[in-house]
Amino acid sequence: MENVKNYAQLHLQEFIEQLKEYIRIPSISTLAENKKDILNCAEFVKNKLTEAGMENARLFETEGHPLVYADWLHAKDKPTVLIYGHYDVQPVDPLNLWSYPPFEPVIKDGKIYGRGSDDNKGQNFIHIKSVESYIKTNKSLPVNVKFLIEGEEEIGSENLEKFIKQNKKLLKCDAVLISDTSLYAEGVPTINYGLRGLCYMEVELTGPNRDLHSGSFGGAVANPINELAKLISKLQDKNGKVTIPNFYKDVLKLTKKEKDNFAGLKFSDKEYAKELGVKMLQGEKGFSTLERIWTRPTLDCNGIYGGFTGEGAKTVLPSKASAKISMRLVPDQDPEKIAAEFTKYIKSLVPESIKVKITNLHGGYPIFIPLEEKAIKTAAKAVSKAYGKKTVFTREGGSIPVVVEFVKQLKAPAVLMGFGLDSDNIHSPDEHFALDNFEKGIYSSIYFLEEFAKS
Repeated sequence: MENVKNYAQLHLQEFIEQLKEYIRIPSISTLAENKKDILNCAEFVKNKLTEAGMENARLFETEGHPLVYADWLHAKDKPTVLIYGHYDVQPVDPLNLWSYPPFEPVIKDGKIYGRGSDDNKGQNFIHIKSVESYIKTNKSLPVNVKFLIEGEEEIGSENLEKFIKQNKKLLKCDAVLISDTSLYAEGVPTINYGLRGLCYMEVELTGPNRDLHSGSFGGAVANPINELAKLISKLQDKNGKVTIPNFYKDVLKLTKKEKDNFAGLKFSDKEYAKELGVKMLQGEKGFSTLERIWTRPTLDCNGIYGGFTGEGAKTVLPSKASAKISMRLVPDQDPEKIAAEFTKYIKSLVPESIKVKITNLHGGYPIFIPLEEKAIKTAAKAVSKAYGKKTVFTREGGSIPVVVEFVKQLKAPAVLMGFGLDSDNIHSPDEHFALDNFEKGIYSSIYFLEEFAKS
C-alpha cells in the first residue's frame, strides 16, 4: 500500500493542477445561463474517471443536469464501495466580496481559493485521485468501486433521488462513501455519524382584502404583521423548547457514550461566541452547545415579510404577512408528522379575524449511523492513519437529504468522511480548501479502500 501512497505523493502537484481545471468550470446548477458549463463539467469528471482507470464511465441524462457514473468491478469476493459527490456549485454573489475571481483558482498560504474548491470538487477529486493511485501502481483495486457524481446537489438532488430508486441494482454496494462534511478542527481526523433532517414551512396570514390606511382603519381590523409576530413568539417557550404538541415525541435520546464523547471534544462556548460576534450563546435549556446543534431539534424563523419595507415611512395596515419557518429534526423524527403537527398548531393559534395559508416547502429525514458499523470503524482507522492522530466522532447540524435516500434504498451504511473545515467559506465569497487536507484526504481514501477489503 505504501507504493500507492508514494504514487500520490509523487503526482500531488499534477493532481492540484487538475483540480484547478475542475474549479475553473463555472458549474452553477441553479442558473440557466450556466447549463453549458454544467455539461462541460460532467464531461470533465467522466474523462478524469476514465483517465484514473475506472471503467464504463458515462453520463446519465435526467430531467435536469446529468449524473456521472463509472465503475471498476474486478475484485472477486470483495466488498463494493459506492463513492458519491457533486460537481455543481453555488452562485458566487456577492462578487465584490471575493479577493480573487471565483473561477480562477489561486493558491495562497497553503490553501486553494475558488468556488467549489471545498464544496464539493476538492473533496470528490480526492477519491478520483486515490483510485488513480491504486490502478496506476497495482493495475487493480483492493475492492470494487463505483462512482456517482451528480450536478444538482446545490438545488435539492431531486433527480438523483429518482435515479437511486430506479437503479438499485446498478448502485448496489456494501457502503456509500461521501466526503461532503468537515473536520471537527484543523488537523483532527473526523468521522460524522449523524445528520439532522428538515421540515421547512411557510405561513401566510391575510387580514383585509387590500392594504389599508393605518390611521383610518387601525384599531378596527386585525393587522397580519402583528398577529404573525404574536404567533411566532408562541412557538418557543422561555427555556428554548418548541411548543408544538408531540414535537419531541420521537426524539432519539443520547447515550452516555455519546455524551462522554462530546465532552471529550473540549468545545469552547466562549470561543464559539467570539467567532460569531455575539456576547453569549442561547438555546434549549439543559443541553450543551454541541448537543443543541448536533442532536436536538430546533425551530427558526428564516424570513418574514409584510407591509412596507422600503426607505422612509408609509403608514400602511397590510393585507398580508408571511414567514418562512424551518425545523431541524433529529433521529427518529419524521418530517411529515412534524409538518402535520405544525399545521394543526398554527391553525389553533390564528384568531378568527385572520385567514391562514400553510405550505410545506421541503422536508428531509435525519440520519444516524451506528458507530459499530464495519464501514465506520474502517473509515476511522483510515483517517487516523493518514493524519497520525486519534479519530473523533461528530454529528452534523445540517442536512444532506440524499444520504438518507442512499441508506434507505441501497440498504448500505453511509460513511461521512469529510476533509473540509467550517472556516472554508463554502457557499460564501473566498471559498477555499487546505491543500494539506486535500493531500491527507487522498491518503485517507487509499487507506480506506485497503482496510475495507479486509472487512
